[in-house]
Amino acid sequence: MQRVSYRQRGHPRAPLDTSDDLDRLLGAVARGEHGAFDLVYGQLRDPIRNQVFAVLRDPAQSDEVTQDVLLELWRTAVRYDPDKGSAAAWALTIARRRAVDRVRRTVSATARDQQTALPADWDQIHDTVEDTLDRERLLRCMAQLSDLQREAIALTFYGGRTHVEAAEILGAPLGTVKARIRDALIKLRDCMLADAAGEGEGRERHG
Repeated sequence: MQRVSYRQRGHPRAPLDTSDDLDRLLGAVARGEHGAFDLVYGQLRDPIRNQVFAVLRDPAQSDEVTQDVLLELWRTAVRYDPDKGSAAAWALTIARRRAVDRVRRTVSATARDQQTALPADWDQIHDTVEDTLDRERLLRCMAQLSDLQREAIALTFYGGRTHVEAAEILGAPLGTVKARIRDALIKLRDCMLADAAGEGEGRERHG
């Protein structure tokens, strides 16, 4: 992974070395102390990339998101509050959020690119919904789901993630994610059936 060059702000105030803990180093970055971010970079680069890769499972995207996270740390170091947790935990939380955001954007883009067919794993509702459901009807019904339900559906059906993987990405218990998916499928089924019935009545009135 190619390292990004960051210009340090301010002037040196006190000697820093690699033995300094991250809390102190991040505070030094916030104050603009010379060389502080180089040390933060050295300590956090690999843990951040490991966290990101565990979510994305793609080396190139992981490298890109890791650089974004490190840049965000440099820019927002002043916001770090040691009373709310360790610097490492704060940094890895940012890394996880960035990685999850990337997954969500990728999944959303994939879903938008689907032109006609429903996901191949749509067995749970396939037998209660017309085989020829058009994409617009599906999208209308998807819009009625909660954000959490839509994310769970997008990850498992469009993104090809298992329930366990979806739970890890969403940071939610496995049982909660399964319940979201079940409730979402029921809501989608009812919505699609109602939508189809409404279209049928409309055709009869105008037939």
